[in-house]
Amino acid sequence: MALAVASLTACNKKDPMKNSNAMVDSLKQIQFETEQFADIQVLKYDIPGWEKLTLKEKKLVYYLAQAGYSGRDIFWDQNYRYNLKIRAALENIYTKYEGDKASTDWKNFEIYLKRVWFSNGIHHHYSNDKIKPDFPQTYLQKLLRETKTNLDASIVEILFNDVDAKKVNLNEAKGLIQGSAVNFYGKGLNAKDVEAFYGNMTSEDSLRPLSTGLNSKLVRTESGNIEERIWRSGGMYGAAIDKIIYWLEKAVKVAENKPQAEALNILIEYYKTGDLKKWDDYNVAWVKAIEGNIDYINGFIEVYNDPLGHKGSYESTVQIKDFDMSAKMEVISHSAQWFEDNAPLMPQHKKKNVVGVSYKTVIVAAESGDTSPATPIGVNLPNADWIRAEHGSKSISLGNIIDAYNKSGGSDKLKEFAFDEQEVMLSERYSELADKLHTALHEVIGHASGQLNPGVGTPKETLKSYASTLEEGRADLVALYYVYDKKIQDLGLVDDWKNLGMTAYNDYIRNGLMTQLVRIEPGRDIEEAHMRNRQWVSAWVFEKGKEFNVIEKIERDGKTYFKINDYDRLRDLFGQLLRETQRIKSEGDYEAAKQLVENYGVKVDQKLHKEVLERNKQFNLAPYRGFVNPVLVPVTNDSGEIIDVVITYPKTFAEQMLYYSKNYNFLPLEN
Repeated sequence: MALAVASLTACNKKDPMKNSNAMVDSLKQIQFETEQFADIQVLKYDIPGWEKLTLKEKKLVYYLAQAGYSGRDIFWDQNYRYNLKIRAALENIYTKYEGDKASTDWKNFEIYLKRVWFSNGIHHHYSNDKIKPDFPQTYLQKLLRETKTNLDASIVEILFNDVDAKKVNLNEAKGLIQGSAVNFYGKGLNAKDVEAFYGNMTSEDSLRPLSTGLNSKLVRTESGNIEERIWRSGGMYGAAIDKIIYWLEKAVKVAENKPQAEALNILIEYYKTGDLKKWDDYNVAWVKAIEGNIDYINGFIEVYNDPLGHKGSYESTVQIKDFDMSAKMEVISHSAQWFEDNAPLMPQHKKKNVVGVSYKTVIVAAESGDTSPATPIGVNLPNADWIRAEHGSKSISLGNIIDAYNKSGGSDKLKEFAFDEQEVMLSERYSELADKLHTALHEVIGHASGQLNPGVGTPKETLKSYASTLEEGRADLVALYYVYDKKIQDLGLVDDWKNLGMTAYNDYIRNGLMTQLVRIEPGRDIEEAHMRNRQWVSAWVFEKGKEFNVIEKIERDGKTYFKINDYDRLRDLFGQLLRETQRIKSEGDYEAAKQLVENYGVKVDQKLHKEVLERNKQFNLAPYRGFVNPVLVPVTNDSGEIIDVVITYPKTFAEQMLYYSKNYNFLPLEN
């Protein structure tokens, strides 16, 4: 791929009209073949409609994509302090080893490296557990010697022992910081230190609190003081951030309109200064920049990887508006106030004026950091509650990602875990649309719904380690409550709201109580925020509905099924739980949050888990899927001006990962 790009530029300089067309055509023929290893399947996604974009729009996508890739190594370093050293060593071995590549140990080394690539580090992207090599330590030491690769002996030991075993630990007994390997806090700090440090920070405007701690690493200095190392130009990660700024400045020059350019300029200022007030200013400007066909996400955003919910992981997504689906789904955002008014929340927790919820289905063109290779299917930003309340939010559904997932799936697993043919028939007919509607309602209505009581701190302050899973569960409950509502048919979104809603309920309960367990190792608790929320939502309504047999647990031929007997009562239970979850958030009720999550969302029924894993063995389906990115190749003329941007693909997952490491390695191995 790198050679192809270099050849294209060289050909253009010699005789662009004669040679570039042939090279462009050859690039378009390169396709990625699906790869599967360990518990992972790597797919590709298409960018439909690319040829319809103007040259200016293609340039904007290209510059934003380059900005995103430039920050890739920030996420690697955030995930673990030794990740960049480990990756450099493993890649050096991979490219230079000339020994026996038919051996089992070498094949397992290749799988290990691919797993590390996929997870952006040595901890599993979903479970947060350290990925253990399936080859002996002595074999790695042999590879290091034979390829003359340097890696500290102490780091080699860590790869094989139980040190730093969990990237994000949510078990308070082990210490939320001490038990987490994530690289957001320096040695010697604990949760009380962090809470005291940020507790002493007061925002000038208490109604519009800054996202304190979002863009920094907290360390204890030699003198014993605690201070922040800010992620900015001239600060921590400055070399990569300078490259991000370089490409963002190019993007400004081809922005589609003035609001888009203004938002980009404020983002550049934020990266230059690290000023969190600038981050808020940027988010307000970004929310208001709703015109145009191209949009993006770039920054330190989601806090799931911080056990205390302060630090934002670096991520970037570049997207193109899907005109057809956006027009169909925009009606949800236009009805946001109706959904809020009719929600089963306490009156004081409802927003009187839901502001500016914009919704689009988009075509993803590039992803980096926390969104790649594993990617979300829907996003609602910004995360600051006060900005959502005063200025609104942007909700997007990643249409081509959802389509790629759907094309790679199968019905055999559905038939194995669904209770009967009726349930299978409903899912085959309605699941795809039900998933899209659930995602839209979750992002547009769910995250935008509800408000905090006056004087209550932000969820990261009040709900602490339970804030993320409570927020995701709350948004899920909003979606579940309304996906089984005639309103969605009145809006013209479906032709049979009842069957679609029944399908959504069947799929959610089946997944929340059973099928998502294929992602958990035997004997383990559930740690990931989204998995926790799906289980605590499902387990709570299952328990509370026992009196009326709302959901029935049935054993048949040695297999367990969950059959919904009363969809109307189940909707009412979802509404009751939504009301309580919103109360917890609005009042900052930490103890209630802890009881809800710990009692229903963490522990796994070991007998059922064993059964699910056994039943799942028959399917050649990886529980986790992700994507390689399309490669955007600029075509230039004799003057070096971009005259087109062509889409191609890497031939293999390894090719893309090595290309990224070679071309976007702006950080030192130790930061």
